[in-house]
Amino acid sequence: MRAVRVHAFNQPPRLEQMDEPVRTAGRSLVRMQAATVGHIDRTLWSGAFFRHPPLPYVPGVEAAGVVVAGERFAPGTRVWLRGGGLGTRGDGTWRELIDAPDAALGALPEALSFALGAAFFSPCTSAWVALHEVARLGAGERVLVSGASGAVGGVTVQLALEAGAKVVAVVGDAAQAASLPAGAEALIVDRASPSVPASLEADLLVDAVGGALLQALLPAVVPGGRAVLVGYTGGTALALDLAQFVQRDVALLPLNMLRRDAAGRAAAPALLARLADGRLRLETSEFPLAEAAHAMQWIATRGHRGRAVLVP
Repeated sequence: MRAVRVHAFNQPPRLEQMDEPVRTAGRSLVRMQAATVGHIDRTLWSGAFFRHPPLPYVPGVEAAGVVVAGERFAPGTRVWLRGGGLGTRGDGTWRELIDAPDAALGALPEALSFALGAAFFSPCTSAWVALHEVARLGAGERVLVSGASGAVGGVTVQLALEAGAKVVAVVGDAAQAASLPAGAEALIVDRASPSVPASLEADLLVDAVGGALLQALLPAVVPGGRAVLVGYTGGTALALDLAQFVQRDVALLPLNMLRRDAAGRAAAPALLARLADGRLRLETSEFPLAEAAHAMQWIATRGHRGRAVLVP
């Protein structure tokens, strides 16, 4: 069995041969057809995550494939995989045959590609939970979305529009603005020196970038509003004028999907249905399993679109 393994933090992962796993009770063996490369994989690979598997390990927290053996789903069933310690407490999904807890599997509709099945969970459930579980979005509210050209931000824009919100999508250039769905208002902001109109107001900010952009957008949230913090690819630090912050009474709400995994799983079937019938769109880019290191570099490149997916 071929697998990608990390032998040292911040060192390129290597494709190598491993013994095939043997199924045990409560677990399934899945023939991998697609496995996502995400920012959580990069954080784990850097050694900066609050927990990580012992070295060497196989990365990957998400995938899709076909059941080879298991109790929850019959052999031949198409499934998606996420959670259960995959890639965080033990070996993950960047391998041809995945050994996963039964609870990590979900049924993948025939209408969806394996690439979408592998890629959908993190951005789609994060956007859904941010809007509906954390922020409690109401119809007609003004929603400001940063990183709107990325996977999480792009899905957030679509789901907010579907819920009847008035959406301002923050993007980096005119090309990204042109790709936004109908109904979203584009706001082009340079991340290097972010500046936003003083007239900009929002009831809710969903921030998928962090850093200086979050600093610039936060004052646009009206007193009593909310800001949901989803990502920090643009920086992990935020300076606050505490006197102004307290007076404005804006709620800063972090989104931790590890703690909200149950809510994400509950929303997954409806989100898959939206992807299957075209109400929701998510871009993917495929890389051979042997190019996992290149895929990790690609997702860290500013301006990339969609999610990176490894295929065997």
